[in-house]
Amino acid sequence: MQNYEERKCMQLKKIYLDNAATTQVDERVLEEMQRVFLENYGNASSLHSFGQNALEEMEKSREKIARILGAKPKEIYFTSGGTESNNAAIKGIMNLNEKNKLIVSSIEHPSIIKTAEYLKEKGKKVFFAQVNEKGIIKIDELEKQIDSNTSLISVMHSNNEIGSIQPIKEIAEMCETKKVLFHSDIVQSTAKIKIDLNKLNLNLASVSGHKFYGPKGVGLLFVKEGTKIEPLIHGGGQEKKIRSGTENIPGIVGLAKALELTEENREQEMNRQEKLRDKLIKGLNEIKKSKLNGHETKRLANNVNFSFFGVEGEALITLLDFEGIQASTGSACSSKNLKISHVLEAIGLDHIWAHGSLRLSLGKNNTEKEIDYTLEKIPLVVEKLRKMSSVKI
Repeated sequence: MQNYEERKCMQLKKIYLDNAATTQVDERVLEEMQRVFLENYGNASSLHSFGQNALEEMEKSREKIARILGAKPKEIYFTSGGTESNNAAIKGIMNLNEKNKLIVSSIEHPSIIKTAEYLKEKGKKVFFAQVNEKGIIKIDELEKQIDSNTSLISVMHSNNEIGSIQPIKEIAEMCETKKVLFHSDIVQSTAKIKIDLNKLNLNLASVSGHKFYGPKGVGLLFVKEGTKIEPLIHGGGQEKKIRSGTENIPGIVGLAKALELTEENREQEMNRQEKLRDKLIKGLNEIKKSKLNGHETKRLANNVNFSFFGVEGEALITLLDFEGIQASTGSACSSKNLKISHVLEAIGLDHIWAHGSLRLSLGKNNTEKEIDYTLEKIPLVVEKLRKMSSVKI
């Protein structure tokens, strides 16, 4: 147990456990970006020296990113983040290809789910592949849905809510055999799991910088050499006409620096976070009528997603915030309706359990003392809410 002074200090400090939503920019990343903002601020399309210096910054960053991710520099296209990359990949393939069928998993990020629904309204055939109760895609059922009209399959590498890691390499091999293009949203996995795009054999992949201590508003789309896509944004022809618009050079440099820094001690840091994750899981499992969501072992090292029977998620988040703990939930409440996450629905979680969901996502700044404090507070908050609940426990 913590002594009084430690507890008092902890109460004054905000404990940030929502790193799956976004991360704090690394100071070294900020320094590198500030240098570019102030020194090499030219437009990379300009022919003068300021423009060429900016272009050099961008191309060095592209080379660095490609080396770390196991890709060729010419396969890396810079975007504004994961949502744009996902839209560009799916629309870029489906709008260009004569084959009319798109298959996505039922637990994809909203930027893919909503894009698939949009394409369905436009006349494309869309199938949502199901997952099991652990959030792992049912490969046999996925394979049965592939036919001669299938153009693209999109399955995320790891889920942003429940942390389950998909058998991407196995799916990629199946896609290659069936001659179907394969896209993966690797936003949550990047910088947590070793990514080698060449070995994964993907055609397209999406990355977002703010998930690994880089800046918001910058990401990339990997497009394997030989894969043709239609541009989502038209204009001046930047990024080899795939993504027009003046390049965000400071953001691109920050993205590359953040990826470089996280890769330097990725394995050691993920082992550390995994121990904290397991401590959280063990402690939360001791709460009466609690349930871990997602796969027990095939999950991200920083992800913990629990449900508490008879508790409302948003109330849980609010009371934890009062205690200095920042987290998130899979339910969204409004005065008119009460919805649960499509991910929790897809794994077959009963609504009364799903409404009481809590996601805790670790980062490099979290400490064991913070986890101890969190494990002290959550049971108290859950008990308080259950006393107020109309649901019989």
